[in-house]
Amino acid sequence: MRILLPPSEGKTPVTTGAAIRLDELHFPVLNAARSEVMNALAQVSATENALLHLGVGASLGAEVARNIRLGTEPAAAAHSVYSGVLYDALGYRSLTAAQRRKADESVVVMSGLWGVIGFADRIPAYRLSMAVSLPGLGRLAAYWRPRLAAAMTEFTAGQLLIDCRSSTYAAAWTPPAAQTVTVNVFQERDGKRTVVSHFAKHTRGELARELLVRPGRSPRTPEQLLTVVSAPEFHDRWQAELVPGTQRKSHALNLILRNPTR
Repeated sequence: MRILLPPSEGKTPVTTGAAIRLDELHFPVLNAARSEVMNALAQVSATENALLHLGVGASLGAEVARNIRLGTEPAAAAHSVYSGVLYDALGYRSLTAAQRRKADESVVVMSGLWGVIGFADRIPAYRLSMAVSLPGLGRLAAYWRPRLAAAMTEFTAGQLLIDCRSSTYAAAWTPPAAQTVTVNVFQERDGKRTVVSHFAKHTRGELARELLVRPGRSPRTPEQLLTVVSAPEFHDRWQAELVPGTQRKSHALNLILRNPTR
C-alpha cells in the first residue's frame, strides 16, 4: 500500500537543527530538479513582486523571505513541517512506533518544490504551490510531470496507491489507473452531492490514519480497500462506494459524510 498526499499550504517553521541535505531525501533522481526549483524560487522570492508572483498576501511575507535561504534554514521531518486539517487528522505524533514506521514506508507527499518526498524526509518550511509558474521553468505541474514519472512508477509498482491529492497536485503526475484509487469526499443534502474543502481534507487525513493504525495486512486491491472502509465502525462517519476505473481512469473511492458538521 502507498498513500499519496498533497502538501499543506501552511508549514510549521523549524527553529533549530541542521539544514536540508538533498542526498538524504527519497527519490534522489529528482535532486537536480529540486536544486533547479530551489534556485528559481529563491530568485523570485527576492524580487519586489514576490508576493504577487507566488500568489500570496502580505501576511505571508516572512514565509516568502524564508524561500531565499532554504539551503541554510533548519529542517525537520516532512510530517512535522506540514500542518493543517489533513495532517492534524492523520495525527502522526499519536501513532505508535510501529505505526510510524508504516507511515514512513508508505506515505509520500507531492510538492511543488521537492517533486515528491518521503514522509520522514527532512525539509525546511517554505511557500510554493504547484500552481505557480517560475521564470525559466514554467508552471510547476508541467515541469514536474516528466520528471516524476519514472520515480513514482517504480515506487508504486505492485502496490495499491491511495491517491489523496487535490486537483492542483494531481496535474503533476498521472498514476497507473489499474492500481490507483482516488479518494473523493462529499456531503449530501437534498439528494445533491457537494465538495467542501475543509471536510474533504479532514476526511482524507482520517482515512490515511485508519489505514496506518489498522492491524494486519494492508489492502492490496480497490475492492479490499472498499471492504476496509465499509466496516461497521465507520458507518457513523461515511457511506463508502467504489466506482470502478477504466484503462485510463483510476478507480474512485467516494466517501459520503454522514454528519459533515461534526
